[in-house]
Amino acid sequence: MTDDFDDDLLVALTEARGVPGYEDRVRALVREELEPRVDRIRSDAMGNLVGSVGSGEYDVVVAAHMDEIGFMVRHVDDDGFLELDALGGWDPRILRAQRVTVHTDDGDVPGLIGSAPPHTLSEEEREKQPDVDDVHVDLGLDAEAVSERVSVGDLVTVDQTTERVGEFVTGKALDNRVSVFAMLEAAKRLENPDVTVHFAATTQEEVGLRGAEALGVDLDPDLVVALDTTVANDVPGFEPGEQVTRLGEGAGIKLKDGSVITNHKVHRRLRAVAEDGDIDHQFEVLPAGGTDTGGLQRTSGATPAGAISVPTRYLHTPTESVHVDDVDAVVDLLVAFLDSEDGSHDYTL
Repeated sequence: MTDDFDDDLLVALTEARGVPGYEDRVRALVREELEPRVDRIRSDAMGNLVGSVGSGEYDVVVAAHMDEIGFMVRHVDDDGFLELDALGGWDPRILRAQRVTVHTDDGDVPGLIGSAPPHTLSEEEREKQPDVDDVHVDLGLDAEAVSERVSVGDLVTVDQTTERVGEFVTGKALDNRVSVFAMLEAAKRLENPDVTVHFAATTQEEVGLRGAEALGVDLDPDLVVALDTTVANDVPGFEPGEQVTRLGEGAGIKLKDGSVITNHKVHRRLRAVAEDGDIDHQFEVLPAGGTDTGGLQRTSGATPAGAISVPTRYLHTPTESVHVDDVDAVVDLLVAFLDSEDGSHDYTL
């Protein structure tokens, strides 16, 4: 990592737990980091946290969601096993043999998602497609002890530490804590903007862009720049056209995803800023999946919106991986874009 890369902060953000609607621990970390960097800070009833800097009449929202995919306990069976309801888009193939934490009113309880040994499985069972509804959490406790400690509505997150692997950072919840990290780093470097910049850490993105949609109504911005991770399928088994982005090739400038077609004047200015600043960048066309970009683009009327993405391998798994140079490029591009925004650019089409 570069000398000014605060890896301790990134580790703290990614290892904190915060599923949709319950981002409290993450929000506390963000508030602590953001408050000294802004003129004013507030949160709302959805849990969105907004730190604002500057006093210009033109409002720019920079948004990055805090929530991670996880689960809510929907049932505790007679044997003490927990049945789960997914919060966000899980691939059930990766859930077997994971360690988890159940977050209860009385504290965190360790657990695991087991996997039946292949010795006892029939051919039909081996070929069966996994489903989240089939997942059960084992707490290693008898049924009575489980019933005393766990309730329907308790939350469950996957356990994983954040580590350096070569030039990568890997761990859980890099989607989207790495973008929250990039936003906080940009807030440290932005000085005396000509416009009012609202740094927004949003909630419930993984279940439908809900925090961003509410925030767009409340703030009614003149311009939006969202930050999120994006697919990097630059691994064996994918053709070049299927890779979307590649790790180590710079910040992603979003052209579209499943929720948005970005304003082309915004993404062209992002490109021009990157070229002028010699900032590594690449273009992102994501076939499916939504981001806060879409949630903020149209909820309070037509709003020019663009997005900067962090290329990420193995999205929505506990081993999400990003390249440190790409993270630096995202911060550099965001700061350069905000520094050069004075409210005079015409983004109407």
